[in-house]
Amino acid sequence: MSRLAGKRALITGAARGQGAAAARRFVAEGARVIIADVLDDEGKALADELGEPAEFRHLDVSQEDEWGAVVGDEQITVLVNNAGILHFAPLADTSLADYERVIRINQIGTFLGMRAVIPGMITAGGGSIINTSSIEGLAAAPTLVAYTASKFAIRGMTKVAALELGSKGIRVNSVHPGMIDTRMLPTALGGVEVDLSRVGKRLPLRRVGRADEIADLIVFLASDESSYCTGAEFVADGGATASHALSVT
Repeated sequence: MSRLAGKRALITGAARGQGAAAARRFVAEGARVIIADVLDDEGKALADELGEPAEFRHLDVSQEDEWGAVVGDEQITVLVNNAGILHFAPLADTSLADYERVIRINQIGTFLGMRAVIPGMITAGGGSIINTSSIEGLAAAPTLVAYTASKFAIRGMTKVAALELGSKGIRVNSVHPGMIDTRMLPTALGGVEVDLSRVGKRLPLRRVGRADEIADLIVFLASDESSYCTGAEFVADGGATASHALSVT
């Protein structure tokens, strides 16, 4: 398969979870991929698994100088801003430090990533930027004030970038996953395992999502198949956002 043949991609937070699933699919579809993460051992192991088309680069997305070191003069034609963290706390109990930590990684990391790849994409004649938001970028959830703020911001930044960059052949879209079976939730809860099947039973599809299902959507947005898509929100949530507070499932 070669839906991404000739593409040079950079995927952040790619050492595991949704990012790793996307990296695997990108390589399978013919792309050359930079696996970027702060999890060095896991990222290097994935790059070794995927072979010559993949390489690992250490990247803390919240640090401007690290973006410069990783992107450099590379002509990245696909950027997947996937790195993100989750923090649970009621608004009244959210410390400024915790709020800023989420914003720096989720929101500022996305901003820095988009800005870093623009020159190379213009030189290459265009590209695709895929920003991972969330269903919490479409509607709110309690105890997630920092996360929700960051994901709404990503949604807005995506639209601004789409307006500014469309004439240069650069498409910018946001992806809004619902509950996906990754390590993100247990990590945010300090390693506590969560029975996601209880959440899944509340959804129209009666299950939580898989990382490879989000990867399939990202491949579509990275490929020329989505050539007329920009500034849009692509939701993959098992039907979570189809309901409202008074609905009964």
